[in-house]
Amino acid sequence: MEVLYLVIPITLVLVTVIIAFLWWSSRSGQYDDMEGPAWKILMDDDNPKNEEPASETDDAAPKS
Repeated sequence: MEVLYLVIPITLVLVTVIIAFLWWSSRSGQYDDMEGPAWKILMDDDNPKNEEPASETDDAAPKS
């Protein structure tokens, strides 16, 4: 029975921390776009931004 004097305050502190964390994450926009990252994987770029498109003459030219 005496353990309740320890468990109840620890539980209340833990619940308060969890609620504060959920409130913070909601206010900072963590849950704004749940489907965007999933669709971004499916949108494949044929020509990535870092690479230039290869032309047909580049393949035919001999490399020295």
